[in-house]
Amino acid sequence: MALSQVAGRLIGVRRHEVDPGGGGARRVPRPVTAVVVGGGIAGMSAAVVLAERGVEVTVLEAAATLGGRLGAWPEALDDGTRQVNEHGFHAFFRQYYNWRNILRRADPALRFLRPVPGYPVLSAEWPTEEFGRLPPAPPANLLTLLARSPSLRLRDLRAMDRDAALPLLTYDPVRTYAEFDHTTADELLDSLRLPDRARAMLFEVFSHSFFNHEADMSAAEMIAQFHFYLLGNPEGLAFDCPDEDYATAIWGPLSRHVERHGGRVRTGEPVTGLRREADGWRVSSAEGTYRAEHVVLAVDPPALAALVAACPELAEQAPALAAAMPAYGRPGPPYAVARYWCEGDVDPERAIFSGVSRQPTLDSVTVYHRLERESRQWAEQTGGSVIELHAYACEPDVPATELAERMRAELAVLWPETARLRVRHLRARVEAKAPAFTPGSHAGRPGVRTDAAGIYLAGDGIRTDFPSALMERAAATGVLAANHVLRAVGGATEPVHSIRPRGLLVRR
Repeated sequence: MALSQVAGRLIGVRRHEVDPGGGGARRVPRPVTAVVVGGGIAGMSAAVVLAERGVEVTVLEAAATLGGRLGAWPEALDDGTRQVNEHGFHAFFRQYYNWRNILRRADPALRFLRPVPGYPVLSAEWPTEEFGRLPPAPPANLLTLLARSPSLRLRDLRAMDRDAALPLLTYDPVRTYAEFDHTTADELLDSLRLPDRARAMLFEVFSHSFFNHEADMSAAEMIAQFHFYLLGNPEGLAFDCPDEDYATAIWGPLSRHVERHGGRVRTGEPVTGLRREADGWRVSSAEGTYRAEHVVLAVDPPALAALVAACPELAEQAPALAAAMPAYGRPGPPYAVARYWCEGDVDPERAIFSGVSRQPTLDSVTVYHRLERESRQWAEQTGGSVIELHAYACEPDVPATELAERMRAELAVLWPETARLRVRHLRARVEAKAPAFTPGSHAGRPGVRTDAAGIYLAGDGIRTDFPSALMERAAATGVLAANHVLRAVGGATEPVHSIRPRGLLVRR
């Protein structure tokens, strides 16, 4: 354990127990049926826990493959080569306690996760800054960042509005949202009076990672995520990634795990309706009908809003849920992913993953052939490279191929050698399915429990009472939904963990 983690523990910066689990029979004491709508992180997390406890669970996923925004699927490239393409790069941070517990069902030792060295942020205006090699725990990580970063010097700290910065260190799951949810992240950053370089390199790159623009994002949500990733987290900014594609490393093993415990996983089967019956719910899909005492809706915000609108009985049984859908169902801005298979390679010192600051479109670049086995094999066979570019919040109504070429041109400014690489294959896509965290939205954001008996929600846009984000929020809400089902039928629940619940300067 690092010295900063030891010091952090003394002030409460450690893993915290949200729900100890247990409290009932290891396997449910009577036959119980459940349907999970959605086979992404949230839905499969719920299904894993329910199946292990003996619930007869069926997962219905509309897409042909599992994973949602962590999905992966086989594709034939233009030369006939078979490759696995993915929805986009994801960092598996080490404070993703609940998601990692689910992943241990696929690999108890998590051997498929490999550390990604470094976390550089690139800029065309300023030198690269490195964020991945800080001490793990606060306050040492924050003090080291301030000491090392050329973007924020002593005279800059003196000019900052320290009162405006205080909320970053005093996160509270109730008070922060009461005070800052109607303020934009842009307004909060303006109030800090930071130098432009510090704002770009230290703050804007971070906030873009949540698929929202600062001008349209709640300041409370940005404060919460600074707490979760930097200021209340004992594990640091270091992260890991699978060394194989997501389908091989995650979705195949988790699907088999659910099936070994008696569950069913159905892909290519969209749900078309939900109807209340005397003994539970009838779930209609494109392939048939399923009866279930309990239903977990683990789909993205637009899909959830569409399902509620298409199911009058669900809206009638859950009026509060229906009332939340017009706002919740509007996603954040579009995001784009472009994967290039190229002739030639980038310079050997380039990092596997880099954040990007202040380019019009490009937010990150991943050198996939130095990360995943399948891409590495293709690169070795062809002498080429596999590079993925990502825009987290891009301009709407622009074709994916145009966004891809914009990102490639912007990368050439940062890494000039990429302009010389000849593109052999391009797979580009743009979607708008990530949750929006607009100012004032927190009070109406739905939680895991709904006002309809036996209906639960899960996903990375669902509200939690403890710090969480992105993949971890999806997994945590999936586990919480499963726990609600298990408590209702006398089964033992799954433990739930998170980081320090409040900021460094808040007395516990």
